[in-house]
Amino acid sequence: MCLGIPGRITAIVDEDRLMAMAEVSGVRRAVNVACVAGNDLTALVGQWALIHVGFAMSLIDEDEATKTLEALRDLGEAQETLEQMARSEEALA
Repeated sequence: MCLGIPGRITAIVDEDRLMAMAEVSGVRRAVNVACVAGNDLTALVGQWALIHVGFAMSLIDEDEATKTLEALRDLGEAQETLEQMARSEEALA
């Protein structure tokens, strides 16, 4: 399963290599924007994209980014709960 994480493009760092800086949940990382690049790379600054293995795969709006981040947080919390339940069952055995 491929999972894209929403990130906001904050700067273009290398136009020739189509590289930008994106902020993903408070962490800044370099991403390749070849999949979403148009004629004006600077137009990407401030936009949200789904980031997967160092690539901005598609542009999304802020509402979709917010909803996706919330869903990912909820999934993380659900996974934590399931792991705690499994540890509790092991302790009872």
